[in-house]
Amino acid sequence: MRLSEHTFRSISSVAGPLLFVQGVFDSRIGEVVRVVSPEGAQMDGEVLEIDGDNVLIEVFGETRGLDIGKTSVTFTDSVRKVPLSEDIIGRIFGGSFNPVDEMPMFIPEKWASITGAPINPSARARPEEFIETGFSVIDGLNTLVKGQKLPVFSCAGLPSKEFVAQVLKNSRLTAKGESFMVVFAALGLTFHEYSYYMKVLEDMKTGFVAFINSADEPVMERLLAPRFALTVAEYLAFERGMDVLVIITDMTNYCDALREISTAREELPGRRGYPGYMYSDLASLYERAGRVRGSKGSVTMLPVLTMPEDDITHPIADLTGYITEGQIVLSRELHRMGIFPPVDVLPSLSRLMQKGIGKGRTREDHRKISNNLYKYYARGRDVRRLEAIVGREGMTEQDRRMLDFAESFEKEFVNQGAGRRTIAETLDTGIDIMRRFSLEIS
Repeated sequence: MRLSEHTFRSISSVAGPLLFVQGVFDSRIGEVVRVVSPEGAQMDGEVLEIDGDNVLIEVFGETRGLDIGKTSVTFTDSVRKVPLSEDIIGRIFGGSFNPVDEMPMFIPEKWASITGAPINPSARARPEEFIETGFSVIDGLNTLVKGQKLPVFSCAGLPSKEFVAQVLKNSRLTAKGESFMVVFAALGLTFHEYSYYMKVLEDMKTGFVAFINSADEPVMERLLAPRFALTVAEYLAFERGMDVLVIITDMTNYCDALREISTAREELPGRRGYPGYMYSDLASLYERAGRVRGSKGSVTMLPVLTMPEDDITHPIADLTGYITEGQIVLSRELHRMGIFPPVDVLPSLSRLMQKGIGKGRTREDHRKISNNLYKYYARGRDVRRLEAIVGREGMTEQDRRMLDFAESFEKEFVNQGAGRRTIAETLDTGIDIMRRFSLEIS
């Protein structure tokens, strides 16, 4: 076993952020390296591929202008680890764990592997406790529960960042005396998105940990940031007894980064050019959510992804749907109508909802109200197609009532702007709308 660092000055070529180093012995995939230029500038990197004594390295920084003959590469004999401490709460970091909130780095209590420790399936506890997001369409109809993985499927141009900001600010537990924390990872942000999220986080003050990666930063950081976030979440959940909600946006940028690295390594592409191992890579992130039997804390995940070309069968959305437990689907049609959040109720689903609602968790009549709202709204949507054919005048009184109910449901229940509703207010709103149209709550 190698117990010391080794330095080489045998870079054969540079291609973008990639360095090719010859004559390297005893290296390993994922090993952290330091690249030092002749001027003394230092950058971190990671070993991507090993072929005999030739090593491919991804550099987390700008390689333009590097002098190949005079630049040194030091192999540190360590894989990337995450510094952990309760002092991390309320802090904002970049994609390589560098502070971006103008505060000094905290002193870590311990270090943990970035890949985390897999949860033994037999030790997993059933997700069955309610997390309130403040959105009626989620809390009432697609309830999020502790330990669940519930992705948000968005489309280009929809207000996903505003949706994420509201969840960041408004999520909480309804049970008293329990510690709740949000860990936020934002990947590949434009300057406008970066400024927006930084303002949201500054207004929050505390109760969060954030990792922010900009579009102009090294692509490898988009693969590291969510792993940093999940390692921090596991520490807060399983060692500090907190219930942690992890929000990652945008998983499409993550998958594009994965494809870029795969192409640089000259791997055989799979569907749409994405690597064939993208399913297992996504699973290595999503499956870190959960509860552990006998442990007080939990990790719940809300990944957000933008469906390319609005295609829900695209590999990113498709594979995410296989691994996770439902989906929240944002609608372009509802957005055009000025409804926020523009969540399309019918294709949205929380597979674990029934475990987290009812007496002692939300309210005894929650399931009955939810089922009836779904039933009547689905009928109203069907009647809209009939209206397009025969017109409102050619419809029965019952059909017109269902049509009006669907419109009121969208404008009053789904649409709530920047306001926040408790679960009691959500259920009461649903009852009021049904009673107004004389609809039976069976």
